[in-house]
Amino acid sequence: MAKREPILRVAAVQLSPVLFDRDATVEKVIKIIETCGKEGIRLAVFPETVIPNYPYFAWMNPPAVIADFHRRLYEQAVDIPGPVTDAVGRAAQKSGAVVVLGVNEKDGGSLYNTQIIFNSDGSMLGKRRKMMPTFHERMIWGRGDGSGLKVFDTHIGRLGALICWEHFMPLARYALIAQGEEIHCSHFPGSMAGDSMTKQIDAAIRHHAVESGAFVVNATGWLNDKQRAEIAADESLLKYLRGGICTAIVAPYGLYLAGPLAEGEDMAVAEIDLNAIVRQKNVLDTAGHYTRPDILRLMIDRTPHKVVEEMVTKFEELGETSEKDDEHELDL
Repeated sequence: MAKREPILRVAAVQLSPVLFDRDATVEKVIKIIETCGKEGIRLAVFPETVIPNYPYFAWMNPPAVIADFHRRLYEQAVDIPGPVTDAVGRAAQKSGAVVVLGVNEKDGGSLYNTQIIFNSDGSMLGKRRKMMPTFHERMIWGRGDGSGLKVFDTHIGRLGALICWEHFMPLARYALIAQGEEIHCSHFPGSMAGDSMTKQIDAAIRHHAVESGAFVVNATGWLNDKQRAEIAADESLLKYLRGGICTAIVAPYGLYLAGPLAEGEDMAVAEIDLNAIVRQKNVLDTAGHYTRPDILRLMIDRTPHKVVEEMVTKFEELGETSEKDDEHELDL
């Protein structure tokens, strides 16, 4: 890998999806990636499940009436790999930007809240699924596992990522801290739960920046009035589809470098200096001099949890060993 640049321009994208329209939302994402390339931005982080959209409908409606909403979301969800990852990968390569993208992933008959990480050469470095869907989300998404709970080596540095309330899972955050993440990419749905959600996001991303000694790039989505009305037919419920906006970039010492943005579509853009990480960790290194592994340690299971695995019997194991022994004897 080529020598990295210590000073980078990065962007947190506050974006409104085209509701239940995967391809139209992908077009918006690609145009922004192209803009990032023209402006010398080396990292673009997009909101939670922005393709095709976050399932606000499950937050606003009782289970008995969301079947059609769910069907529309499923039909517009993303196959990984597939046409969406191919298109976004090409855009990342052309722009020279690392991209972290939130999507509804389709796998068989289930949906998952998934982050996809693209390197600046367009390659898909990996994906990770939200480990525990929150509250109403459990009617929509399956649970992820620990296979994606890792830091990715990118052309701009070591990148970690978590989704929404995973930031209130301290062991998940520490798993990334212990792997030496330098840039933490996070995202939230936006346009829900009012000012209390905005304050929660503010607390989560600033605390993680200080505790990890990493830069945090956080993106939240946004809904316009027409979209709110489509999701919640009852006007008395529209107030619950406001707030929750905190698109921003935070320095390792916990102060904002850009944002938080107001409502609307925009980008929070800042220049970050990775040398600041060393300065912060001289004071507080929670996976180094400021830890006590003799008292507290973290264990991680990164095994992908599969619903079907082929079982090898003892007889088959013995047979394979015998065949190898026979081959060895013949070689002699």
